[in-house]
Amino acid sequence: MTSIRRRTLTLMIGLMLTGLLILSVFNLHDSNHEIAEVYDAQLAQNARLLQGVMRMPLAGKEHAELYQAFNKALSEAAPKVNGHPYESKIAFQVWNLQGEVLVHTASAPTFTSPPATAGFSDIVDLHQRQWRAFMLQDSSNNLRIWVGEREDVRSDLVGRIVRHTLWPNILGSLILAAMVWLAIGWGLKPLEDMAATLRARHSGSLEPLHLMPLPTELEPMQAALNRMLAQIQEVLGREHRFIADAAHEMRTPLAVLRVHAQNLLEAGTEQERRESLQHLISGVDRTSRLVNQLLTMARLEPQAASATSLPCIDLKASIRDSLVQMTPWLLSKGLELEFESQDGTYLTHVDAAAIDIALNNLLTNAANFSPEQGVVTVTLKQDNDHFELTVEDQGPGIDESKSERLFERFYSRGNDEGAGLGLTIVQAIADRMGGQVTLENRSGTGLRATLAFPRA
Repeated sequence: MTSIRRRTLTLMIGLMLTGLLILSVFNLHDSNHEIAEVYDAQLAQNARLLQGVMRMPLAGKEHAELYQAFNKALSEAAPKVNGHPYESKIAFQVWNLQGEVLVHTASAPTFTSPPATAGFSDIVDLHQRQWRAFMLQDSSNNLRIWVGEREDVRSDLVGRIVRHTLWPNILGSLILAAMVWLAIGWGLKPLEDMAATLRARHSGSLEPLHLMPLPTELEPMQAALNRMLAQIQEVLGREHRFIADAAHEMRTPLAVLRVHAQNLLEAGTEQERRESLQHLISGVDRTSRLVNQLLTMARLEPQAASATSLPCIDLKASIRDSLVQMTPWLLSKGLELEFESQDGTYLTHVDAAAIDIALNNLLTNAANFSPEQGVVTVTLKQDNDHFELTVEDQGPGIDESKSERLFERFYSRGNDEGAGLGLTIVQAIADRMGGQVTLENRSGTGLRATLAFPRA
């Protein structure tokens, strides 16, 4: 892609030359018209002056002498010391009404008969030269006066005007183009300085830019670059944190799996092999849950700061669908599931997938600590500003002095099968929606986990 300077200069020079061409064509047309008007006026004026001279009240013989003197003077009109080259290109003739030539210039075209039409006309003589002429008829004085001018006189004058106008315009345009080039270069210097600064930075540097002073137009660009660098740092931080978390948490399950596999190889009886194999399957299941939760955390974190438009959903119906999916698993653990909700409309703009993930983790925690034949109760409430999703179990509850630690990564309280990420995921979802998660012991036995978030 061409540079900004080249694009801008091409556009400006193109517009300037186009404007110059339009103005030149207009000036040429206007010059032709005005010159034609002036020359036509001079032809008519010369004819009137000649008419005035020919009307002088003289005797017949004196008129003949006047005509002879005119012809003699006009015959000497060739360019001399005091002459002009255009003299031979301007001519006139005078006839009487009988067609007899009274006065004429040597350069006048030859007519077989005087022109019959009065006024302005264009003619071509025997030498194929074009003339612009004016014919004046004076019947009272027995005169026909013809004044003409060759077209090349006017063409030459127009050509001179065009040359004297066009060349300064062309030269001025070139000088102006050079000045525009330098001006654009000076105007784009801050952008070039920014590009040079970016090229000089180390490829791994993510420090924000602080270019001062900076033109107003480049401040949004610097701010956008700094936001992008901050986002890259955040992404790299999440990546490093995910790798560290995965390496930390996967190390122990893999070691345990290796021990179970080794025990399976060394088992001497069928019962020992079955027990080792059962332990190995349980370890694989735990590792699978750990991987799924790590991936869930990795998917949630990049969206924590997003502000995408969410569709309107029926929250009550969405939660009921999630519970339908979880019911077979809860039944397989010997638990009963109950769902309670207030009457009313639960239409809102929330992320249904995030709500489903949070509910599944809360139900998993409740199921892991509930006694057999226990009841897990899910309740949905609303008020003017918030929704409350509550999951209650009949387990032993928690030590409230350690409730804050339950939201730490990889902190698993009394559950060897847990990865310690369930409540961390729920907390991340709550933060993303501008809500909060609370844990409290029930009055009897069990734990109540509540996810509260704004209606929109």
